[in-house]
This record gives sequence, C-alpha cells and structure tokens, in this order.
Amino acid sequence: MNPTLFEKIIAREIPAAIEHEDDRCIVIRDIAPQAPTHLLLIPKRVIPRVSESAPSDAETLGHLVVTAGALARKLGLGGGFRLVVNNGPDACETVPHLHVHLLAGRKLGWPPG
Repeated sequence: MNPTLFEKIIAREIPAAIEHEDDRCIVIRDIAPQAPTHLLLIPKRVIPRVSESAPSDAETLGHLVVTAGALARKLGLGGGFRLVVNNGPDACETVPHLHVHLLAGRKLGWPPG
C-alpha cells in the first residue's frame, strides 16, 4: 500500500508547518484552514479511521485528545475550541489516516456541518 500524505509528512518527504511533535503524534497547521487556528493532530501509527480503530488504539486516541488540550492551553485558546474527526466519504474524509482537527479563533456555529 502506498504511504498516505500524512506518512510522507511524518517522514519529512513533504514539508509542513509543524506545531508539535512527540513519539506518538505530529501536529501540523492545515493548508486550507477553516478557522484562524486550524491544526491537524496526526498519530504516527496509521489508524485509517475511527470505524477501523481497535481497543489497542485507545492509548493513541487518548494521547491525541490530551495533546489537543495541552496545545489549546499553550496557544491561549481559552475562549473555546472544537475537535473534529471525519470518518468516511460522507463526512468529507480526504486522507485515510485518522487525524483530529483542532479549530479555534472564531465563534464556531452549532450544529456543525
């Protein structure tokens, strides 16, 4: 199987604006931001999508959420932020490598989508 776009970014084959990196994930700025702050939290281990996750992925998925909270504090997003995970074509998933969108910096409407 060919590497995903995110695997190529993790391998530094494609440049990206990296906001954070640790042993389990990389966080980059979205190239088509939907809010003033739009980050993508990407696990280094490929999980294609939430619907294909397994109990063994729980620690990785939890790490993404905890990392999002730490970044929100670091970036001063006290007014609020939203985490979004798309799953499948009807949810506009464009890369088959699970990732979490962190959106902030403007009033976010409800309901989303």
